[in-house]
Amino acid sequence: MTVPAQKHGNASLAIAEALRHAILRGDYTPGERIIQDQLSAKYGGSRIPVREALRTLESEGLVRLVANTGAWVASLTASECSEVYQTRERIEPLLLRFNAPEITHDYIAELDELAKKMENARDVEEFLRLDREFHLGMYQRVPTYLLGELGTRLWNTTQPYRRAYTMLVDTNNLGIVHSEHHMLVTALRDGDLDLAEQVVALHIRRTRLHLERHPEVFTIKTDNTH
Repeated sequence: MTVPAQKHGNASLAIAEALRHAILRGDYTPGERIIQDQLSAKYGGSRIPVREALRTLESEGLVRLVANTGAWVASLTASECSEVYQTRERIEPLLLRFNAPEITHDYIAELDELAKKMENARDVEEFLRLDREFHLGMYQRVPTYLLGELGTRLWNTTQPYRRAYTMLVDTNNLGIVHSEHHMLVTALRDGDLDLAEQVVALHIRRTRLHLERHPEVFTIKTDNTH
């Protein structure tokens, strides 16, 4: 991809968008160094929009910047990941409640379709893309002062560990994941918001407990370059 010559602001947005997608789909591994000169060459921008793009992604929880040193893909230790998941267990039910007035019958039908597509996903990446659309879509129906942005940042930070979880779970556990999605859709359709919140919290908790049993997931590999 080549970003055409344009103002630094527009160039940085284009670079941030491309790099965001690359990180979320696993092209970069947690803790991997991001070489700014390589980004400039790859996306056709100067160093200035590259630095602006990296600052944007840092604010989104995808990149870690160290002054006068460089940039790395964000990573978590096992204890940090547990903390993030416990935070998600508490704020995502609240996010759901904030957004509930705009979760219409038509949108619930969309969620139901997404839940079915996840069951038939061809691979892990397709499942992760649909899963992100399913959950974050519910949390972005209405603007919030703080929670929406925080929720997205926490999702970004845990993306590689959700990928690891999805690759680790056996058929039975994956079946439970799908059942939880359908339970959430049913609770929303029935107007039982209390139950919907409980399902969201349980859904996140199960992932956290599973990851806590696999510390090898948090081993950082930094030998790849882009």
